Amino acid sequence: MAVDTVNNTSGTSGTSSSGLSSTSATDQSDRFLKLLVTQMQNQDPLNPLDNAQVTSQMAQISTVTGIEQLNTTVSGLNSQFLQIQTMQGAALVGHDVAIEGNALRQKAGKGDGGFELASAADSVKVQIQTPDGTTLDTIDLGAQEAGKHDFSWDIPSARQGDALTFKVTATAKGQAVDTLSLQNQTIQAVSNLGSTMALDLDNGKRVAYDAVWAYY
Repeated sequence: MAVDTVNNTSGTSGTSSSGLSSTSATDQSDRFLKLLVTQMQNQDPLNPLDNAQVTSQMAQISTVTGIEQLNTTVSGLNSQFLQIQTMQGAALVGHDVAIEGNALRQKAGKGDGGFELASAADSVKVQIQTPDGTTLDTIDLGAQEAGKHDFSWDIPSARQGDALTFKVTATAKGQAVDTLSLQNQTIQAVSNLGSTMALDLDNGKRVAYDAVWAYY
C-alpha cells in the first residue's frame, strides 16, 4: 500500500487538490506524518512500505517547509534593507538629481537641463521652447562625445516663471544620433514607494530611486 502524497485529496484531512495553497507547510507536514504513522501501523506484512518512496516523500515535504521559511527570511531582510536604504537616502535631501524629462529647471534667472548621447555627435543643438512648441532660442553646443552632458540658458525676465521645455537634436555625418532628455530637480524628501525607496522632488513629483540617472 503506497503512501499518498501530501497534495492529494484526502477525505479526512479536508485539503484541496491545490495542496500547499490552502494550508501552511507546517500543517502539511503534520498531516503527512500522521498519515505515514497510520499507514505503517496498518500496512500489509506481505507488502511492506517502500523505504525509498517514504524517504522521497519526506524529502519533498522538508523542501517545501524549507522554501517557506526561506521566503519569510528573505521578506524580512528586504524590509530591513529598505529601511536602511531610506535612512541613508535622507542624506540626499537638498541634492540635485537628473531624471528622464524635458522640463527646463529655473533657478535665479537661469534655466538648466541635460541629455544623454548614445554615440558621439558632430553637431548638438538644444532648442528652448514654450509649452505650445514655439522656439525661444537655440543653443549650439557643437561636437559632443557619447554620454551625459549639461547645458544652461539665461532666461529673459519676461519668460521667468513660464513652464519652458527643451528639445535636443544631435547628428553625426548628417545622421540623427539617439538622445535622451534629462531634467534636473532637487530632492525635497525621501519616502517609501511600495518595496523601493522614492524621492520627492521640488516639482511636486515622486520618482523611484532607480529612475534617477545622476546625482549632484
